[in-house]
Amino acid sequence: MKVVALISGGKDSCYNMMQCVAAGHQIVALANLRPANKDELDSYMYQTVGHQAIDLYAEAMDLPLYRRTIQGSSLDTGRNYSQTEGDEVEDLYHLLNMVQEKEDVEAVSVGAILSDYQRVRVENVCVRLGLQPLAYLWRRDQATLLSEMISCDLHALLIKVAAFGLDPEKHLGKPLADMEPYLTQLSEKYGVHVCGEGGEYETFTLDCPLFKKRLVIDAMETVIHSADAFAPVGYLVSLPSLHRSLLWPHMAYFDICNIHSCLKLGLA
Repeated sequence: MKVVALISGGKDSCYNMMQCVAAGHQIVALANLRPANKDELDSYMYQTVGHQAIDLYAEAMDLPLYRRTIQGSSLDTGRNYSQTEGDEVEDLYHLLNMVQEKEDVEAVSVGAILSDYQRVRVENVCVRLGLQPLAYLWRRDQATLLSEMISCDLHALLIKVAAFGLDPEKHLGKPLADMEPYLTQLSEKYGVHVCGEGGEYETFTLDCPLFKKRLVIDAMETVIHSADAFAPVGYLVSLPSLHRSLLWPHMAYFDICNIHSCLKLGLA
């Protein structure tokens, strides 16, 4: 199927795209929702840290990018979702509807892993638009998933931390691969979600086998959002640039991940 990928810049949306390609789908466009006038938006639905670099993300993949500014807020926060004027979910509806008008898309790549809140709302939008949601990461074991992302040459760094044991001054900007052992320790000791599904951290992808160019961070600034003594919250404001990807083309990825995709799809 021809797919539009919902992207935040993070590891999950990127890796789900990789799984879509490994399963035989074609990514034809990217879609992103951005905050109106600040770096970070408190949202139940969307990652917005790092949104300044999304244009480069699309250029790295050589794909059209569709963006919409988030105008709504979290109004209908119940277990189920009904179409609600002014809710941020309706921004997603209008974004994907705009993509449909420009591109021949049949499905939506979604990087959801654990959040029923996100899943229900994305499915609501997809049903209304006649699109098929593709969420290959859904309910997978997080430790296995994180290890798999790293082994498949997904290079990401931490751009936000918000959990006990994670220090903005120490851990922001660290490569995900370097952080994996420490995240595993935090998970074992304190129940931290190793993939950050509890909001513990967020990432930005710099390179992967789908990128024709890689992102390089030329400068970064740490912003402390909350100086809590036990779980300080901080994020990065970065200035990336594009360089030739060292992974393109990388056929070994497709050999590995085709196996994973087939197993999950019941094809092997």
